[in-house]
Amino acid sequence: MLKKTSRIRLNGRDKRLFQGIKRLSPGWQACIPIATVIVLTWGYAASAQTPAGEAVSQEEFASLRVAVDTLWVALAAFLVFFMNAGFGMLETGFCRQKNAVNILSKNLIVFALATIAFWTVGFAFMFGDGNTFIGLNGFLLQGADNSPLTGEAYKGVFSALNWTGIPLAAKFLFQLAFAATAATIVSGAVAERIKFVDFLIFSVLLVGVSYAITGHWVWGGGWLSGLGFWDFAGSTVVHSVGGWAALMGAIFLGPRIGKFQNGRPSAIPGHNMSIATLGCLILWLGWFGFNPGSTMAADGAAISHIALTTNMAAAAGGVAATATAWFRSGKPDLSMIINGILAGLVGVTAPCAFVNLGGAFAIGIIAGILVVFAVSFFDSVKVDDPVGAISVHLVCGIWGTLAVGLFAVGPEVYSWYGDGAGPAAGLFYGGGVTALIPQIIGIAAVGAFTVAFSAVVWAILKATLGIRVTEKEELEGLDIGEHGMEAYSGFLKETIPTGFSDSGRHDGMSQPGEPSSL
Repeated sequence: MLKKTSRIRLNGRDKRLFQGIKRLSPGWQACIPIATVIVLTWGYAASAQTPAGEAVSQEEFASLRVAVDTLWVALAAFLVFFMNAGFGMLETGFCRQKNAVNILSKNLIVFALATIAFWTVGFAFMFGDGNTFIGLNGFLLQGADNSPLTGEAYKGVFSALNWTGIPLAAKFLFQLAFAATAATIVSGAVAERIKFVDFLIFSVLLVGVSYAITGHWVWGGGWLSGLGFWDFAGSTVVHSVGGWAALMGAIFLGPRIGKFQNGRPSAIPGHNMSIATLGCLILWLGWFGFNPGSTMAADGAAISHIALTTNMAAAAGGVAATATAWFRSGKPDLSMIINGILAGLVGVTAPCAFVNLGGAFAIGIIAGILVVFAVSFFDSVKVDDPVGAISVHLVCGIWGTLAVGLFAVGPEVYSWYGDGAGPAAGLFYGGGVTALIPQIIGIAAVGAFTVAFSAVVWAILKATLGIRVTEKEELEGLDIGEHGMEAYSGFLKETIPTGFSDSGRHDGMSQPGEPSSL
């Protein structure tokens, strides 16, 4: 009888608990499993602590340090990987519904392709021992390596990464997430008219060869790093490279049908701004892995500072772009708010560890203003970029790289920013042009190589496979022409350049004066 009563009381408590959980908002409900994991982890850590009076050996401490650093880098890599979802949602929302499957397919498969390309040759070209131009060791992630040993104790073929005390697999995973991002940037700029197979081929070559070579110059111990060029998390190494490749792709493809009429740009609205906004928020979250994760060590002071500068620039960029677009058009444009936030994030990616909060604020403000005018500029020269990827990643990537030479506070200010760990003080902090000149050289060199490489690849693809779908496929949508399926089956879709067609007509065109079926 006692057992039965206890069970009834327990069920009553459970019922009240579940009712209480149901009354919580979805956001708080989502926090419950996370909190459970944290509590369990703390409990395990407490039970594993060394008993009082027993000293922790140097080997045990070193092993714990490796484990914590590896855990942080892996978590950061997961956040950067999740940015693929953000890019997919952003690009899909900014484009028309008839191309949604195509865009989602590109953003999904590109990480798989990047994984294979970076594993086979890309990581070796970028971080393998070789010369100042290219790495020549470590293909297929093979070769001598005694990571996580660092500095002079490291013996292996990836000396450029001997400063971080984590296993080789963790180094590769984190850098892979960055490499895939560069290819994803191209996807948005060439959307709605490129053949799927051409995008796949270009992505493999970009990640495996071009991105890896220019990355070696900066992060692989190449000639630009020796010159004093600094790019902490990739304003140039990742974003500008993707932007330059995207620019060349957009030029070779030409504009979408209906984008320019009578010599003037015509707006082609995206079909789902809700999903585009969600994509922006996912990217904002992912950037807390992108920038702070580039410490590649669980340095609390560095991580927290970089997270703050990253967030500050994003906020400032969003506000500045909103105000600029509002002033120019009389309305606060949501697409510009989104791209302003991303512009601030791209702009602060290179200097995030080297600037203070005031510098990050200024970098974000300028990036937010720049992106609005950049979008108008590329429209004026008839470069069709459906999502503004070139304006965000190329223009603001260049700006962020320059910002290192302008806003870097200099050594002996932050604990992680000591001798040889960062650039000299920037122009606005009393350092003159010492830190600025290498940044300019690096921007020009990486840009020239990426433009030349991309132009050659796009030209070969255009001459052999043809890089653009037919006019009929473009009007009907790439979802049907390239994939044989629709993202929104049964929904009315755009089949003419200016919008929706009359569902009662088979030629896809309405007569002048006829209302569309919308």
